[in-house]
Amino acid sequence: MTPEEVNSIINLPDVNAGGKFDYIKFCKLYMMTSGQCLKTALEKLEADSKLRCQQFGSHMEEFSERDSPSVPKLSPGIRRQSDQGAFSNKGDNRASLLSTVRKFKASVSCTISMAANSNHNSKLTEPNLKDWRCAQSRGCFFLEEDGEVVSHQYRTHLARSSAVYLTIKPLSLSQVEGKLSRWLSVDTALYILKENENQANLQLICCTELRNREVFGWTGELGPGVYWLIPSTTGCRLRKERKPVTEEAQLVYRDGTGQLFLTEEFRAALSDIFEVIDLDGNGLLSLEEYNFFELRTSGEKCDEDAWALCREHFETKKNELTRQGFMDLNLMEARDLEGDPRDLWVTLHSMGYDAALELTEACPFVIDLYAERCEPRTKAVRMEASSGQLEKATCQSVLRQGEAKAMAGCEDIIIHTRSCGFRITSVIENKSDNKAIIHVNNELSQNCVNNRGPNIFAVEVAPHSTMVCQHVMPLNERQEWTHHCVYSLIS
Repeated sequence: MTPEEVNSIINLPDVNAGGKFDYIKFCKLYMMTSGQCLKTALEKLEADSKLRCQQFGSHMEEFSERDSPSVPKLSPGIRRQSDQGAFSNKGDNRASLLSTVRKFKASVSCTISMAANSNHNSKLTEPNLKDWRCAQSRGCFFLEEDGEVVSHQYRTHLARSSAVYLTIKPLSLSQVEGKLSRWLSVDTALYILKENENQANLQLICCTELRNREVFGWTGELGPGVYWLIPSTTGCRLRKERKPVTEEAQLVYRDGTGQLFLTEEFRAALSDIFEVIDLDGNGLLSLEEYNFFELRTSGEKCDEDAWALCREHFETKKNELTRQGFMDLNLMEARDLEGDPRDLWVTLHSMGYDAALELTEACPFVIDLYAERCEPRTKAVRMEASSGQLEKATCQSVLRQGEAKAMAGCEDIIIHTRSCGFRITSVIENKSDNKAIIHVNNELSQNCVNNRGPNIFAVEVAPHSTMVCQHVMPLNERQEWTHHCVYSLIS
């Protein structure tokens, strides 16, 4: 703040009493003003969303009162400005009608027909891995409130040139008998990028586009050096779902003596969480692994002093926290809260659990990296959103291997489409000096689902830039599917 702004606040009549600054009154005034700003912002958000929907030829789904806290947050950035979930034509033909009367400067269409189980041409074949050395890492995709996906990212070192076999698949956890865990059907992928002079200069090498059921992989030769492994999921199958809130599961109970304990259901969820955050799979939690958990659930790290106290009061082995130690740590937190479950639910919701203690907004995965002629070393180094480096790598991959079509009447707008059997990705390239708003219509597609949600939406592309428009996958892989999309430049 400028000195003038500070003085204007200090001199507010409500907080300045005889030249003295009343901090308590200031805090109350601040919170009241903050609440008013929030209310105004939400009203503006709703108005802007409705206006955009009218402009783009669609309309918003009606949300009930219970859904209102989950208003999609708008980003000032270009790449996420398509407002996932904000456009829909469900149960209404108004979108189609508006689309037909909308004036478009230019358009181009793309049609791709895929056979049932069309990934047979991209079959992943495991080489003879006898005497190959393996580095295994675990991680997780987390679905954010705005629909964006956050995941761990990894740094790998190869001491010498070697043949490599790399796979990623959903991690199987404890399951209720007879009930298939929903995240096991989530698509996964890995982008491999080589680090050159520095971490900011990463060169795209390849992506795991071979598949064997739920396992996605790549095999080939990699030279010596440092590589980044960036996990990806399209969002076609890991997505927000509007469903009635079930009765909240019980997390704690008291025995006959009044002593507080964790319920069996909560302990089972904590045991699965332990599996997910145990990134090296050794059955113990290091400080680095525990801090990924802390950053995800509380936004803060545990320092060395706090970790020393943790090791002193809870069961550890080799200076790492055991599963029992992790359970006791959560029990202590529950007892400190005197049974109030609100903070416990913050942890569970952050890790992707719903009110019924089902993992619905996360997908744990496991990465296996085999090298024939050296010992690979892999380490999780950060947790980031799907935008940024992953967006750049996806665009590069599609531009490198996809089919390009320029819009008739506007050759500066190019649609790049890449099909690899089990998914289709389209990227929009804007070579012009002006931003472009692209109307996207998937209504004629059959047996398809896209990561945006609705069949009709619009995206804004900055001048001289590329952005991922959409990922498309079959709803039912056992049936034929046809992706038909019309991209139009809005005048």
